[in-house]
Amino acid sequence: MSKPIFEGSAVALVTPFNEKGVDFAKLEKMVEFHIANKTDAIVVCGSTGEASTMPNEEHLATIKCVIDAVNHRVPVIAGTGSNDTAHGVELTKEAASMGADAVLLVTPYYNKCTPEGLYRHYAEHANNCDCPIILYNVPSRTNVNITPAVLERLAAFENIVAIKECNFGQVPDIYSSLGDRFVMYSGEDGLAVPMVSLGAKGVISVVANILPERTSKMMHLALEGDYAAARDLQIDVIPLVNSMFCEVNPIPVKEALNILGVGCGPCRLPLCELSPANRDKLIKVLDMYDTSALTSYFA
Repeated sequence: MSKPIFEGSAVALVTPFNEKGVDFAKLEKMVEFHIANKTDAIVVCGSTGEASTMPNEEHLATIKCVIDAVNHRVPVIAGTGSNDTAHGVELTKEAASMGADAVLLVTPYYNKCTPEGLYRHYAEHANNCDCPIILYNVPSRTNVNITPAVLERLAAFENIVAIKECNFGQVPDIYSSLGDRFVMYSGEDGLAVPMVSLGAKGVISVVANILPERTSKMMHLALEGDYAAARDLQIDVIPLVNSMFCEVNPIPVKEALNILGVGCGPCRLPLCELSPANRDKLIKVLDMYDTSALTSYFA
């Protein structure tokens, strides 16, 4: 198996915006909050970070801000995926040159490439960058699935080291055909503990934006084999998980952070504000959890 980039919980960090663009001062404070609250790694400019709305200069400046703020204290994973292979390779090379510990490459969205095109897309990244690559398989969002057959071909590239997997049903097939060649990370907060039982090393988490220490604890309990305690934490967090995905991510998590006083600004169009009915439900769910670490830090 490839060496894990991290073990435990990586936060899929939201990007704070203000009227000028990215709020870099707030972004740095968010990084400090996560390091102080036991987040094991930070993913910047992923789907939750609204990277698809960022022009190159802003995208790369945001990655650099997080790398500089973290200063080697935890791994930084930069989202550099694109549905334009050449564009993605450009971003990947730039993020690697800045010192990202790994890049996260979502499957090409909208184009709906064939398995051969998907293989060539990732091969192009692997051939042009030595930085460790984490594949991101989220068919519900991109309508493209990285099948075990495609993964078997991608196993030839040593720098493709891991998968953020949201297609839970194919995980046993991946392990059956490839063993532990790739490090597996859960891309689903609600299935993080079950994924560890199948061999995953952690989760890339939306909920960790709100409950970082609790999410990390849940994952490390599972990794240590204490599934009873990990299961209890997993079940307890399900209402919050469901709230985080009551509308398209990151609309709910950004609204939750704003409700809790973080002040991370709005989503960018075409994402808009949470509906009033779902906002009322979200407030009730947030009241079920101890978010004092967050509220006190950003008070």
